[in-house]
Amino acid sequence: MNKKQQQSEDTKRRIAEAAKALIMQKGYKSTSIEEIVEATGSSKGNIYYHFKSKEGLFLYLIEEWDLEWEQKWSSKEHQYTTITDKLYGIADQLVFDDLNHPFSKALDEFLNSSESMSEDVEQRITQIIRNRLEFNQKMLQQGIDQGEFENHNVEHLSIIFESLIAGLSQMSQMAKLDNVLALYHSAIRVLLYGIAKKPGMNNGR
Repeated sequence: MNKKQQQSEDTKRRIAEAAKALIMQKGYKSTSIEEIVEATGSSKGNIYYHFKSKEGLFLYLIEEWDLEWEQKWSSKEHQYTTITDKLYGIADQLVFDDLNHPFSKALDEFLNSSESMSEDVEQRITQIIRNRLEFNQKMLQQGIDQGEFENHNVEHLSIIFESLIAGLSQMSQMAKLDNVLALYHSAIRVLLYGIAKKPGMNNGR
């Protein structure tokens, strides 16, 4: 990377960090491009040069956040010996790290916004979702291959798991439960074992 490219990358990083701080403090909708301009000293044109739009800037931050989440998970994944344990471990990380994270709330705000999205933004959101589904699918397929899970349609299982997690995030915030982790663990048990009564089987955890 030459000097000009390095300067451009440094500017992009400075804009991203300033926007991240503002969004974490104020939320997505309440953070304006003008405030980011003021916080960085960059012009509006310079911000749009690097990110095209406020939506594009926010999605850049979400993509980074997703990458950080995966890196954190990778650093401790070895602690779990079975895929079942990994599912509970993912639930733990989601509750302790993500549930009350300002970016979780900002993402909900962004996705529930009535503003029309550009084709580029829609494509990037689609790719974020695909990445998460691929992550789920790989893990669940490993559980099938190792004989932990029955041989179901792993693509369907991946979508079900992601929908379960996304729904839990929404509902647990609305319900204001005291023990959200217990709710997530209950959801994992239902996913693994169902609710139909099986004679002689005890699947408590």
